[in-house]
Amino acid sequence: MSLGVSMPGMTPAVIASLDSGLAELGLQPDARQREQLLALLALLHKWNRAYNLTAVRSLDEMVTKHLLDSAAVLPAVRGPRLLDVGAGPGLPGLVVAILRPELAVTLLDSNGKKVRFQRQAVLELGLNNVVSVQARVEAHKDRPFDQVISRAFASLEDFVSLSEPLLATDGEWLAMKGRYPDDELQRLPAGIVLVSRQTLRVPGEPGQRHLLTLRRHEAP
Repeated sequence: MSLGVSMPGMTPAVIASLDSGLAELGLQPDARQREQLLALLALLHKWNRAYNLTAVRSLDEMVTKHLLDSAAVLPAVRGPRLLDVGAGPGLPGLVVAILRPELAVTLLDSNGKKVRFQRQAVLELGLNNVVSVQARVEAHKDRPFDQVISRAFASLEDFVSLSEPLLATDGEWLAMKGRYPDDELQRLPAGIVLVSRQTLRVPGEPGQRHLLTLRRHEAP
């Protein structure tokens, strides 16, 4: 069933870039998921012209820097409840929710225009596994999440400290970073440890991308 989202500027080259990038990441979305990703791309491009949601302007760049960058974290996402802190226009949470519909994804951001976009995207894409919340992370109250992810929210120290009350006892933080943040790791709060680091290979992206998994230290 077509989503009915207008997709001006969605050229065969843009579509091919998304398809080849997903294949390079080892992902095989079904027809509806593919349409949802393209519709998300079109909506983001349309809204960005009016509301300046992201500094990335072209559809080609959005494929790489937003959709594929978000999709690259999927091997580390297990859920089943995932909180995207400082989600902005819903990244990576919307992409994760599309490609992993069995997950329950909450998008959290304090910026009204970005949350309005999130909610419009959820509505138009028919995503019944996503909740969008406008609030500061330290003010948000919810039962604990299995994983908390951040793409561009804050330093590791602030990300962990502010979101810790929202993480389950045995939960994980997933921090998406560009350059490897040696200095930030030195400033992690006591009792928080790095359990894995992964270099993300984002198709079409020459810059460095890393995913860090953090947990509370378990006493012996």
